[in-house]
Amino acid sequence: MMPPVDLLGRPLRSLRVSVTDRCNLRCEYCMPEQEYVWLERANLLHFEEIDRLVDAAISIGVDKIRLTGGEPLLRKDLPDLVRLLAAKPALTDIALTSNGMLLQDLAEPLKHAGLKRLNVSLDTLRPERFLQLTRQDAHSRVLAGIETATRLFGGVKIDVVVMRGANDDELVPLLDYGSRMGAEVRFIEYMDVGGATHWAGTLVVPRRDILRRLSEVFGAVTPLDERASSAPADRFVLPDGRVFGIISSTTEPFCRSCDRARVTADGMFYTCLYGIEGLSLRDLLRAGATNTDVAALLQDRWVRRADRGAEERLEVRERSVYLPVATLRADPHLEMHKRGG
Repeated sequence: MMPPVDLLGRPLRSLRVSVTDRCNLRCEYCMPEQEYVWLERANLLHFEEIDRLVDAAISIGVDKIRLTGGEPLLRKDLPDLVRLLAAKPALTDIALTSNGMLLQDLAEPLKHAGLKRLNVSLDTLRPERFLQLTRQDAHSRVLAGIETATRLFGGVKIDVVVMRGANDDELVPLLDYGSRMGAEVRFIEYMDVGGATHWAGTLVVPRRDILRRLSEVFGAVTPLDERASSAPADRFVLPDGRVFGIISSTTEPFCRSCDRARVTADGMFYTCLYGIEGLSLRDLLRAGATNTDVAALLQDRWVRRADRGAEERLEVRERSVYLPVATLRADPHLEMHKRGG
């Protein structure tokens, strides 16, 4: 089925499904505060409800699912959900984003359940810096998880949020590490989304600076021609053939090609990472709505979509923190860790 298109002509192809808002790290760019308001466990979607929601999305053209969090591996029995999704022939991709802490034990069960791709976050190769950035002394566990994941999965991506003065001196070492692991590194600009309550423009390392620094070390960096792709990363190749990506949502947004929607762990549907107004799918499911009813509501919300949140943020002259702590505590759904990155 042809997917619905929004007011800017963007199709709905990809759904990012958060399975928990909990995380076992406290990364500086995502969860820098000391305390958070958590979702009630009774309100989290059951696997059967996620299964139904995905069926409704598939019926209107979605063919890619990414499981997110928080840290999705904290959700008990997650391979059971992957197994349900893997049984759907209409899905061309089932991916997951993880911080890697639990991957050493769970990568193999996820692989056997039918997970196709993995993204793992790693912002530094230095244990002491990892502790500073995440407030957890778990660097070795993450590296062990990446080693296990790259042995079991092809095409693993290592996601690096680059912050000036924090880890921007590790671009080359991280690229080299990715090469040794057989994984593709993706550098991500520090975004001012909900939850980034310590964000400042001075901390952003823009794509142009990343490319300049890498070209000074390796020589000319060549962009890959992937104009037909809606993936968030622009990909580049080094003279030695190595490929890496950059997600430049902050300085060079890709809103015009965004085909992604998001569902929080308790079933709130959002059409933009910067979106404020969500639609409660959990209430519909638990009130007896059919899959057809849910599909119609998803389609109706999407065809009225005009979101271009990152572009609008770029236009703000006095750009600072997007949402203050008080606003996030009043509506925790606005936190990035509630709806996946």
